[in-house]
Order: sequence, then C-alpha cells, then structure tokens
Amino acid sequence: MTMQQRIEQQLAGLAPQHLEVLNESHMHSRGQETHYKAVIVSEQFAGLNSVKRHQKVYATMGELMQQIHALAIHTYTAQEWAQVGAAPASPVCAGGAKH
Repeated sequence: MTMQQRIEQQLAGLAPQHLEVLNESHMHSRGQETHYKAVIVSEQFAGLNSVKRHQKVYATMGELMQQIHALAIHTYTAQEWAQVGAAPASPVCAGGAKH
C-alpha cells in the first residue's frame, strides 16, 4: 500500500463526501514520498474554525503524520465545497529547489 493510499484510508474516518489526496512530492527536491495535499469535504467540519478542523484531521491521521514531512490540508463542508468547487493550488516549494 502506498503512503497516499494509507493517508486516504486514515482520512476515510472523517466520513468525507469528497476526498482527494495528492502526492506533491515531485514539487520538492528530496526525491522521497513526503509531501501531500488533502482536500476533505465532510459535515464533521460544520461549526468548526480552521484550527479546529486541522486538529480534527491531525487526530484522524494519528501516528501516520510522523511518517510524512508535509500535509497541506484544505477542509470544507458540503455547502462550502459547492461554493468554491476546488482547493487552492499549492505553492512551489522554496526549500532546496534549484533555480
């Protein structure tokens, strides 16, 4: 099972209506599977601010968080997702890139 699949499996615990986990490791120079982006649409985020939503994601990820370097988290309720329709693009990594 890939790390991406393991992340998806963990985040399924949030009962998402939409879940997208992207491996963004290629945007970084380490050559390892360490950078991911998660777009999670779940009613479990209703009434929670951004910090509480992220805490809920970290709690759901558990010890798996220790095995990755970075996880960009984008959380939405179904109503919010219907309005935005897409997560923002990830910035290009500034660390270690050769320009």
